[in-house]
Order: sequence, then C-alpha cells, then structure tokens
Amino acid sequence: MPQPHYSASEHFADAETHPSQRPAYSLRNRLARVLWAVVSALFFRLSPRPFHAWRSFILRCFGAKLGKGVHVYPGAKIWAPWNLHCADFVGIANGAEIYNPAPMYFGEFAVISQDSYICGATHDYNDADFPLLAFEMHIGARAWICARASVAPGVTVGQGAVLGLGSVATRSLEPWTVYGGTPAVAIKARTQTPNPGQNRGAAT
Repeated sequence: MPQPHYSASEHFADAETHPSQRPAYSLRNRLARVLWAVVSALFFRLSPRPFHAWRSFILRCFGAKLGKGVHVYPGAKIWAPWNLHCADFVGIANGAEIYNPAPMYFGEFAVISQDSYICGATHDYNDADFPLLAFEMHIGARAWICARASVAPGVTVGQGAVLGLGSVATRSLEPWTVYGGTPAVAIKARTQTPNPGQNRGAAT
C-alpha cells in the first residue's frame, strides 16, 4: 500500500482526549463539510438531471477542479469537493460515492457507474489508536468502474481499465485490462479504442 497522503495521528497525536474521541479532521474541515452537506441537499441533489453545468458550478464553488463536459449526476455523493479533480468529459452516475478525504483524480472520459464506491481512506488497524489514513488516488483516462464495483484505498486504476459489475479492486489495475471478481482479478485485455470523434477510417 502506498504512503498515506494524510494521517490523523500526525495532526491530533497531542490531543488530551481519548483516541476514540479524537476528531479525524480539523475544525475547519468539519465546518466545510457541514456547509457542503447543506448546499448539496438543497441545490445539488434536488437539481434536474440534465443540469450538469449547474452542478459543476456548485462543485467548483467548493474548490473542485473540473474540466469541460463533466457530468456529475444529482444522486452522486461527493465527500469533499475541494479534493475532486476531473479532466474533460468525466461521468459520475447517480448513486456513485466518491469518498475523497485526500485528492482524487479522474482522467478524461473516465466513467464511474451507478452505486460504485471509490474509497479513499481506511484506518491503521495495527495502531492501538486506530487512526484514519487517507490516500491520494488516480482513476485513469477512459477507465470504467462498473455498477456496484468498489475501489479500495490507495488503489490506482490504470488508463482504460475496466472493473466489472460488483467487483472489488484491492490492488492497482493495469491499463487496458478487464477485471472482475472479489477480489478483482484480470480477465482479459481491453481493445484500445481511438479517441471519441477521431477519424477511424483515415489512411496511414
């Protein structure tokens, strides 16, 4: 597993309270998430399905870095918009959950399908204090996380990789490879297709 981007023990080790009662994040972070929860409930989740530009605007107001043509659907759950980085034409479907206490990057044309879960944090179970550990994560360009699939903390999804229906990625996925199962294993290679709109019939 890669080194964590954030460890709660490094920020709250000197707290006088019992470890089980210590906050995992700063007061500023917690207040920002409360504000995001309110705005999300009132203006994001209730917005009509086609209003992608409106939802992108709201996400950007909270610090998200989004390219053009990003479609985040109203039923998607974004834990921390300020840690969301999407290249052009990323799609995040209804029911998808992005748990991103640390920065999470999505390459162009990446697709995150319904009810999938990208988990960016865990706990150090070898430490008696059980501190939270958050990892920077990367989902490659043209990767597809299928419906109800899950990506574990610290896992990198390579360009063009596919994580099949209901599968669980506990290790990084190689580019242009189809994975399935729990834990996910490589099944077959995926054809590397040209960019959308590219002239496929052009002479070489």
